[in-house]
Amino acid sequence: MEWLQNQIKVEPPKKPKKCTGTRFASILGLNRWSTPFETWCEITRTYAKPFEDTIYTIAGKIIEPKQIEYMKQAYLMDNLKTPTDIYGQDYFKKTWGDFFPNTPIFGGMWDSLLYENGKPESVIEFKTTKRAEDWKNGAPEYYALQAALYAYLLGVDNVIMVASFLGEENYEHPELFVPSADNTMIDDFLVSERFPQFQAHIDRATDWWDEHVIKGISPKFDEKEDADILKELRKNNVTPDTDLTSLIAEGEKLKAVIDRVTSKIADKEKRLKEITDLIKKDAITRFRDGDKQVSITGRVYEWVVSKSADSDEIDKAALKKDGLLDKYSKIKPGSYRITQKLIKEK
Repeated sequence: MEWLQNQIKVEPPKKPKKCTGTRFASILGLNRWSTPFETWCEITRTYAKPFEDTIYTIAGKIIEPKQIEYMKQAYLMDNLKTPTDIYGQDYFKKTWGDFFPNTPIFGGMWDSLLYENGKPESVIEFKTTKRAEDWKNGAPEYYALQAALYAYLLGVDNVIMVASFLGEENYEHPELFVPSADNTMIDDFLVSERFPQFQAHIDRATDWWDEHVIKGISPKFDEKEDADILKELRKNNVTPDTDLTSLIAEGEKLKAVIDRVTSKIADKEKRLKEITDLIKKDAITRFRDGDKQVSITGRVYEWVVSKSADSDEIDKAALKKDGLLDKYSKIKPGSYRITQKLIKEK
């Protein structure tokens, strides 16, 4: 990863994540909850915020089947089909979360479809929220664009947005929520009318993809809006993954065993060093002119002391005195070494 001016550069991913409906509005800069930089990090697999279910996502999962049943009963939508109806059980595993495998850039999963004469006629998206004020003029832009993208990919024009407004008690007990005309609104629109220039949005997102995903150069980040992501990306410690994780785990086990054994023989190692130094000192006195090594044979080991050849030594002080040291000195590249440092619990 290379840091540029308000951007970062990565190796273009071989298999980026797709531009789904939820990412579409972000790429266009129309999602108040996500930035283009955050979406780029997800698509290029540079970084993704850890996902954890919240009371809001849990409520949405529990209430959506209730909304579907409500639409079937209240609006006589017997021809409404869910992903399970189309792909069967475990549809996520079967589709890998993409209902548009033949589309290279765009993809994702719609919530339901309304069929007519055996073909999709409308895209239906279900939402739950406690922010009814966001829906006073119909579906918010970022939600509408999400559904509009799926309609575009399916070749249909009609979108039906279903939003249920929840109170705190509904988040505590979503299983008790019952959709009705009092707490659930319907906003249907034609993509061609709400977004008459929708193709321009597609073209803009495609250009964004070519510029940032294919080239591996991010859109400009914002130090405030993208602060959490930038903090993680700027960390100078490695978070191991896949193969490195298993290597470190194995290395830590071996290091722990060696440390335990070493601590038990530390006094013996100290004494062995003292003996070795004494043997070396005696052997040095036995060298004759021309000898390169002296061997002292014991019962089990042969103690060999070797002498390296004489070498020329540069008199740096003399060179400096003559003003030549700086002229003929050059920087030697630093080397790298690795050590294991015990992590102490605070």
